[in-house]
Amino acid sequence: MDPILKYYSRREIQKQILLNAKNKEVGVKYSDKGFGKRPDVLQFESDILEFAKQGVTSFHLSEETWSNPLDLKPGMTQRQLDNLRIGWDCILDIDTKFIEYSKTCASLLVEAIKFHDVKNVYTKFSGGSGFHIGISSNSFPRQVDVKETKLLFPDGIRAISEYLKEMIRKPLSESILSLNTVEEIKKATKKEEKDLIKNSVFDPFSIIGIDSILISPRHLFRSAYSLNEKTNLVSIPVSSPKHFNITNAQIKNVEPEIIFLGESEPEEARSLIIQAMDFKVRSNKVYMTEILTKETKENIRRDYEIPKIAIKEEYFPPCIIQILKGIEKDGRKRAVFILINFLKQMGWSLSDIEKRLHEWNNNNYEPLREGYIRAQISWNQKTNQNILPPNCDNESYYKDLGIKCSEQLCRGIKNPVNYVFRKLKQN
Repeated sequence: MDPILKYYSRREIQKQILLNAKNKEVGVKYSDKGFGKRPDVLQFESDILEFAKQGVTSFHLSEETWSNPLDLKPGMTQRQLDNLRIGWDCILDIDTKFIEYSKTCASLLVEAIKFHDVKNVYTKFSGGSGFHIGISSNSFPRQVDVKETKLLFPDGIRAISEYLKEMIRKPLSESILSLNTVEEIKKATKKEEKDLIKNSVFDPFSIIGIDSILISPRHLFRSAYSLNEKTNLVSIPVSSPKHFNITNAQIKNVEPEIIFLGESEPEEARSLIIQAMDFKVRSNKVYMTEILTKETKENIRRDYEIPKIAIKEEYFPPCIIQILKGIEKDGRKRAVFILINFLKQMGWSLSDIEKRLHEWNNNNYEPLREGYIRAQISWNQKTNQNILPPNCDNESYYKDLGIKCSEQLCRGIKNPVNYVFRKLKQN
């Protein structure tokens, strides 16, 4: 029997492919002859074997979930697609020719996602030299701010991708340079040094792509346990990308023991998408500052220069003071995010921030695990990020936490940090 046909005739393989195909548009590929008709679906395990008998070599699925995938058709308006869409899985596609770099990148992405308290993060080998990182649609809240999450496609995934890229940029760069020098990378990639260096620092994303540009309506990705025709390897889920052995992806060695996009906890990715969307807004504002005058830029830089001596709490705005008194309802993890970034802007060291957070934690209606706070501090030490806390008008943070300063106070203040600098100028 043909090896591919024999592989797809295995019931356990059929079961895994069908599991991920629920409510998904399916695209089948006939080796080098291209894709079959779209849209298509998989309804029964036997459908997979029937397709294989017809010459299908791989199965591809939509990131979006649909009320009825067969209602999809070319030329649909955005509104029609939005009405048909019921959700979307977040699939991040790591694209690089170097599998060791890909393994490092995948490991850091998983760590960064779990940093946001997402317990169910899924990873699979692409079948080439990259990995797919997946978060189930069930992990996201129904709404972000006042907009339904199902309508945030593809913007939501793009925001998550760009946000996570910045989170892992520094540790990924350090990891790659611990394996190879810039000179060795130049030879391997046949790139000029100017293409590898950004702002005098090695840019890991000059040789590694995390797919956010190609994320678009009806975008497909290779199904778990589907063959990659170019390499004759299988796209298998893995428990640890760092310890992945490519021989396990050979057809003869594949054992479908790990599920891709399996269980998830409701809203466990709430913090991730809220912070990613907030990052997107901030990035757009940073871009706008690039067209400001030199004088305005100097004012912005001067206003937000981190002080060398830590600012005392007596200068903090009422919203931060209120948070420091403890959280009386859900939102403690978002409060940690606010406090860490605010206190860093106040010139506090991470050790002092950690000490203050442990004190704050005892004031909460139910304390967070001490390990959670340590993990947040540890990640900040590793990435050395320097960002402002969420703006005052960000409803996913302050309003949801039941925190609101007076209208008179907030009218002229965009960010809690602004309040402090204004108060210091007045004294």
